[in-house]
Amino acid sequence: MEQSANNKLDLKEKFLSFYNFNKIKIFIFFSLSFIVIIFISFTQLNQKKNNSLIAEKYVKAGIYLDSGNKEKSRDILVEIVQSKNSFYSILALNTIIEKKLISDKDKIVNYFQIIEKMNIDQETQDLINLKKGLYLIKNNNLQDGENILKKLIENNSKIKFLAEEILAK
Repeated sequence: MEQSANNKLDLKEKFLSFYNFNKIKIFIFFSLSFIVIIFISFTQLNQKKNNSLIAEKYVKAGIYLDSGNKEKSRDILVEIVQSKNSFYSILALNTIIEKKLISDKDKIVNYFQIIEKMNIDQETQDLINLKKGLYLIKNNNLQDGENILKKLIENNSKIKFLAEEILAK
């Protein structure tokens, strides 16, 4: 019984000694941990807010497009593409192409390049390349479009069969 009491006192003394010796290190560790947690929380909250704003802009662009105001819709969609949002930028570019809101081929290719530089998964990147290749072929830039499709085939993409089928025609 006396031995367990001594062990408890020894453990308590060791803990207090450790604490007194490393007081500053412990304080710095917990302070830095607290700051990192706050920073991560703030970053995530800010990202959710930005995603919500971009989603609202996309909906607003759709409303303008439905009401016949193509200029305002185009401006908002271009802004979304330039925001480099991994989800809405791709949707915005698709809408611009499908609704023929921009006729300048160079601008469309630049928007494709903006999206290609974003940090997105390989499957989505392959779909963007397929869309770009089809766009170039449709707009009389046959050589560049075919080169993009050939790269998809060479890289053994999951959509390789689509690229092969398009090139076969």
